[in-house]
Amino acid sequence: MPNLTAPQLAKLLKVKVAFRARLIRWYERKGRALPWRETRDPYRIWVSEIMLQQTRVNAVMGHYRRFLEQFPTVGDLAASSEADVLAAWSGLGYYRRARMMRAAAQQIVNEHGGKFPGSAKELLALPGIGRYTAAAIASIAHDEPRAVVDGNVERVVQRIAGTAVPQAAVWAFAQAMIGRRRPGDFNQAMMELGATVCTPVSPECGRCPVRDACRSEGKGPRVKPRAARKHAVLAYAFARKGDAVRLVRRADDARLMAGMWELPEVEGVEAKALLRLKHSITTTDYVVHIHAAKAGARGRWVSLSEVSALPLTGLTRKVLTRLGAIASPA
Repeated sequence: MPNLTAPQLAKLLKVKVAFRARLIRWYERKGRALPWRETRDPYRIWVSEIMLQQTRVNAVMGHYRRFLEQFPTVGDLAASSEADVLAAWSGLGYYRRARMMRAAAQQIVNEHGGKFPGSAKELLALPGIGRYTAAAIASIAHDEPRAVVDGNVERVVQRIAGTAVPQAAVWAFAQAMIGRRRPGDFNQAMMELGATVCTPVSPECGRCPVRDACRSEGKGPRVKPRAARKHAVLAYAFARKGDAVRLVRRADDARLMAGMWELPEVEGVEAKALLRLKHSITTTDYVVHIHAAKAGARGRWVSLSEVSALPLTGLTRKVLTRLGAIASPA
């Protein structure tokens, strides 16, 4: 395998069958009960994998259930409007993921007769599916022996090797360790180990099922410090007239959250606010002030019966829920 020395990995590869067996047994006993782990349906696995990209598990749980209730099959997703998909995605952020999912669903219907592709090679031809996602779907749904490498798996491999390992070599190591039997469970076990035991800070080495194979015992390689977060202040106007609120729609060519609906943004922060809250997007933490709208607030009146079905920005949905204008998602 490229970039990995024989002394570092020969022992591991000799005992890879035992390594796999211990890890999978641990995963069966200690793995978290998550809804996408209860299915072999490639569509449902795909939805979970896309939602989990750059998003915490806890934030995905409710969205995953509601999304599948609204779009239970790939055909339903393909036939949906972009606005409906974005509305269902609202609150997860990175909305390009939702647009690409809809495009991929349409390609599956048009080019595969609605049948989800079964191999990683075929999956790679779909919009929004890269090497990791293709391998995850193929291994979990179809037992294709394809290794996955995400941040958790990479950290586990780095610590096992006890030295910095180039990403290409991490993929090579993960592929060498995977077997033809239960490759999906092995992949999920590796990810689960990194997410719950071999964590970036203060790994719980005493709970590790493959501790005897590790050359670092959590000491290295050192985790790069996260970039400092930015801080900013935002202010929006809230206007309600009977059963309608004032909203504006972002331009279709906007760089971020194109076509999404939000409250009108205003300049300056007033001493008295209807609501103050915190909101985080990527690397920025915002303090958000919501003020009673002054006369002439831009936008248009939208009835509350329509609002929940619109593709709202996550912040707007949060504000309207806090102010009692719309119900909190179940």
